[in-house]
Amino acid sequence: MATAAAVIRGAIPWARRNHFFTGTPEIYFAKAIDNSRLVKVEDPGRNREMKQFGTALAVLFVLVFTYAWQHFRAIEYGYQIESAKRELGNLTETNRALRLEDASLRDPERIDVMARRMGLVPLEPGQVIRMDSPAADAVAGPVMASVAPITGMAGQ
Repeated sequence: MATAAAVIRGAIPWARRNHFFTGTPEIYFAKAIDNSRLVKVEDPGRNREMKQFGTALAVLFVLVFTYAWQHFRAIEYGYQIESAKRELGNLTETNRALRLEDASLRDPERIDVMARRMGLVPLEPGQVIRMDSPAADAVAGPVMASVAPITGMAGQ
């Protein structure tokens, strides 16, 4: 037996060998526990605390989500405002371009040049009678409409 112990001692390195006993061995036993006869007793103080905690948690939840909703709506409104400003800038530029085009189309010199190209001549005095001027109403007075045919037209 001494030779077997010497062989075992030679197989285990010196650093890993324990020469003395360090404690009691741990032994686990399985024990069946029957809790079927136990009855849970309700604690009214604990129930009240849990209701208060749940209510506080719900209020906190509502407050946090209200803040988040307002924050994200503010960001969305900011984007909408920037979009409206950009659209206003574009429409202002388009309006300026259309006013410039309108002014160039209403230019009397341009109209005169186009009229001469089409063969039109300048007006002669008395050729145009304005119906909306107050001087024409005062001189001639009211004019009554008639159904009489016009007999002799100039130019025919």
